[in-house]
Parts: sequence; structure tokens; C-alpha cells
Amino acid sequence: MAQWPKDVGILAIEAIFPAQYVDQEDLEKFDNVSAGKYTKGLGQAKMGFCTDREDINSLCLTVTSNLLRRYNIDKSTIGRLEVGTETILDKSKSVKTVLMQLFEEEGHTDLEGIDSKNACYGGTAALFNSLNWVESSAWDGRNALVVCGDIAVYPRGSARPTGGAGAIAMLVGPNAPLVVDRGVRSSHMQHVYDFYKPNPLSEYPTVDGHLSVKCYLSALDKCFQRYCTKAEKNLGIKQMSLDHLDAILFHSPYCKLVRKSLARLVLNDFVRLPLDTKLSKYPPLAKFAGVKLEETYTDRDVEKASIDSSEEIFAKKTAKSLRISNQNGNMYTPSLYGGLISHLTSHSASELAGTRLALFSYGSGLSSSMFSIKVAADGKPGSPLHKLVSQLAFINPMLERRTRVPPEDYTKVLSDRESDHKLAPYTPSAPIDALLPGTYYLTHVDEMHRRTYAVVPS
Repeated sequence: MAQWPKDVGILAIEAIFPAQYVDQEDLEKFDNVSAGKYTKGLGQAKMGFCTDREDINSLCLTVTSNLLRRYNIDKSTIGRLEVGTETILDKSKSVKTVLMQLFEEEGHTDLEGIDSKNACYGGTAALFNSLNWVESSAWDGRNALVVCGDIAVYPRGSARPTGGAGAIAMLVGPNAPLVVDRGVRSSHMQHVYDFYKPNPLSEYPTVDGHLSVKCYLSALDKCFQRYCTKAEKNLGIKQMSLDHLDAILFHSPYCKLVRKSLARLVLNDFVRLPLDTKLSKYPPLAKFAGVKLEETYTDRDVEKASIDSSEEIFAKKTAKSLRISNQNGNMYTPSLYGGLISHLTSHSASELAGTRLALFSYGSGLSSSMFSIKVAADGKPGSPLHKLVSQLAFINPMLERRTRVPPEDYTKVLSDRESDHKLAPYTPSAPIDALLPGTYYLTHVDEMHRRTYAVVPS
């Protein structure tokens, strides 16, 4: 190409969630824990989960098919397709190759891309790879399709209420209403065993919860500091601070961690700002003027002062992005983009127009990045931004029409998954009547582990 394509970013976005959920208050009673442990302690209300009728392939097939149909996308205009997931059904065959069923019947097989995997970061890696492709010499003028999906399940115990499931698809290309800022993406990568899945016979991870939270917050510190430095250099901002961001979105393992993370960014802001500015802007933190970030991860006094200093900022810039996380749980790699959808559906196009959103992505092990999106300035009816926001009107009704399942039934589903998820041959037994029209579902796994799917009629 003679020049960079203009305004590369997200052209369209789609999401799907499981058709059933368990209520976290019900789960508290079933698990015989104190009232509020999951709801107030974790900030969660409902948790979506999959029966044996849905797997990572079916989730990604459904969300991709829905995106293509809802936006009436000509498949020949897609030149790259990449999947981000840590939910592995096959150690060799990618989910992306399964999605090719949606393209190959019409002869569209010239699609670059493959699966990206690293805990909850795979979707961001797929997005970055797709943005890079559009802005590279390899670009042929077509758009890219990014698909993020996961099924998060845990053994019975303290981590189980932080599960969830879902998938999100994003169309990436030029002239987008959600433009990803150039020159400010900032990352932190590190070798650590905070959350990992070493047992190929189990869906469950090995988790060091306290270490994982510390790693998350430490990575956030480093990414934000680097983002600010790059924003000052490449966005022409003299003194970068949270004031220059209209919304701040996070990967959400559970909502309470996001609340602490926003407070953590306030502490970062406090450390970076000139002395007179920081003291007047964040009075509860005044006595910590000389604090070093790396010494505060377990300091409850600093955490409380940071939270007290961030109440208004959290309510204005982050709280509304947590609806899907609160109502559906941790989707792993789609989680951050569930926050983006929650933010978009909580505002009108005119309110969103011209704003800048910061996004923090974290995947254990660890991989993390912060980047930002500049929303198009035109939010009037008929504009690309208005169309994108209007197309998301189905999100809240989809959340509301799900089926509430007793914890006993949810526990049995997970127990059956433990014993059945590697069986071959295997025929799923869960009913399909609760599945939404257009949903792909598993019909059979044959003796060679080959999976076949059907679609709920529209």
C-alpha cells in the first residue's frame, strides 16, 4: 500500500453467552458460605455455564456466524481470521480451522491467521495481530475477523464462583468507529506460575490466588506507566493522567478485582503527578507522598486510601463496563471485550463520540498490555458509530432471557464434564430447547474424537 490505511480499529462487534446461569446468592447457600461472600466479596451476581451441548468450537461458530449475519458481511471481504482461546479441545487442530466451515463452502479459503493462546490474553494477541496485518505490507485490502472464546470452570471450592463462559467476535479494518491508537500500546511479559493448566486430562487450572492478584496489579502498574510515557510522546499530551481518559476498562476475573485495579491506577496517577497537583487531587493519599509502588501490594492502608480517592472516577469511568462480568462471570480471553461491550451499551452514540477509552488486558503466566481506543467524533444517526451501538441492542435482552439453574444442577453439569469431556465416542445428553436460535451445538464425538455440530433453527 502507498500509505497506512486510515483509522484502523473495530468495525463491528458481537457476543454470545451460555443459555443458562447459576445465581451467586443461590451458590453461596449451596456451598454453605457466609452470605455475600460471592456477591459482595467478589462483586458477582450470576455465572453463565455450558452444558455438554456447547464447547469452545460451538461457541466460536455461533458468535462468528451471528456477526456475519447481523452485519450482512460478504465473506469474500475477510482476509484474516484469528482465534484467541485457552480452552483446548485438541493439541494440534486449531479452533480457527473449525470456523473455516463457515467460509469454505463458498470457496473463501484464503484467510490468514490461526489460534493464539496464553490464558486470558489470547484475544488481545489476536486483535493486535489483526491490527498489525491491516497496517502491514501483507494487507490486501480485506478486513480481519478476531474471535475470542473460553469456558472457565474450576473445581469445587473458593475459585468456582469465578467461572463463566462466552465468546466475542470483532471485525477489524480501516475507517472504523472504534480506532485503536497508534504508538501507545504498552506491554509487560514475565515468567510466573500464578495460573496454569499443566494437566491435559483436566479442564481445571492450577491457581495461586494471592500471587495471581499481585501479578495482575504489578503488570497493571508497569503497563500504565509505559502507556503514559508513550501517550505523552505520541499523542501530544504534556502530562498524561487519568483525566485524559474518558473510560478505563479491565480484564475482569471478578468485579471486585476491577474495583481495586481502578484504585491502583489512581495510586499510579498520584505517584506520577507533581507534588502540589497530587496533594490537592487525591487528599486521602497525601500521607503516602513518597510511596514506592512495588512496596504497596499488600499494604491495606494504601489500598483503602486509593479506593477512597477513586470513588468518583470508578463510578464515572469503569463501573458501567462491569455489567456483563457481573451477570455472566469470567469469560477469560473475551472478558476485557465484554467490558467494552458493556461500556458501549451503557451510553448513547452521541455520548461516546470523541471519547478515549483505555483497556488493560491480562493473561496469567504472564502476558499483559494496555492500549487505547479513540471513538469516532460523529455519533449522529446513520454514522458508523451509531450503527455499531444500535446493533448491540440485543445484549441486555439476551442476558435477561437466560434460564436460572439450581446450584445442584450446575454442580452435576461440572461433575459430568470432569468425567465426560475426553470421552470418545460420546453423545451429549443435555436438552437443546433452552438454546437460542442460531446456536451451534455438539451432536456427537465419534471414536476418533471427531466432533459434529448442528444449529438451532432460526
